[in-house]
Amino acid sequence: MKTLLTQLKACKEAIEWAGDKSWEEIYNTCHRGDWLLWLFAKTNPAGLQLLTLVKGHCANTVRHLMTDQRSIDAVDAAIAFGEGRTGIDELNAAAAAAADAAADAAYAAAADADAAAAADADAADAADYAFAADHSAVRDAYYAAYAAYTAAADAYTAAYTAAAASVPDACAADAKKENQKLTADIVRKYIPIEKFNISIDR
Repeated sequence: MKTLLTQLKACKEAIEWAGDKSWEEIYNTCHRGDWLLWLFAKTNPAGLQLLTLVKGHCANTVRHLMTDQRSIDAVDAAIAFGEGRTGIDELNAAAAAAADAAADAAYAAAADADAAAAADADAADAADYAFAADHSAVRDAYYAAYAAYTAAADAYTAAYTAAAASVPDACAADAKKENQKLTADIVRKYIPIEKFNISIDR
C-alpha cells in the first residue's frame, strides 16, 4: 500500500502513517477523512457524485459554526448534487457564492487583526479582548473556506489544511483532530471499502 500511496504522490505524513498496513487496515483505522477522500478521488475519477455527497456531509459537521448563509447553501448544494437532486451548474454556482463568502470572511479577519494591533498599543486588557475577537474572526474565515472548497469537487484537502493554519491555538488543534476522526467515519459510512478502486492486497 505504501508503494501505491507513493505513486499517487500522497503526503509524507500519510505515507508514514500507512507504513506496512494493509489496505483493509488503512481503510478501517484511518483517522482523517480528508486522506480517505483524497485517496477515493485519486482512484475513482468517475466518482464525482459520490465524492461530492460525502464532502458535503463532512462539511456539514461544522455547519453550526458557519456565519454566512452562502457557505451553508454550498454545503446543501453539495449534498443535493450527491443525491442527484440538482445538477453541476447549481453546484458550481453555490461553490462560487461560498468562495465569495470565504473571501469576505478573510477580509473581515484581516480588519480585525489591524484593530487588535491598535488595541494592543492602548492597553493590555483591550489587547486581550482584541486578540480573542481576532481568533474568532479567523475561525469564521476557516469554516467559510472549508465550506466553500468542500462544495467544489476537487479541493477538500486544500481548504482544510490551508484554512486550519490560520487557527494556531490548542483548542482549535484539538477540534481539528476530532473533526478529522468524525469525517473519517462519515467517509466509511458512505463509501464502503469495495467502492474504492483498490485491490485488497495492495
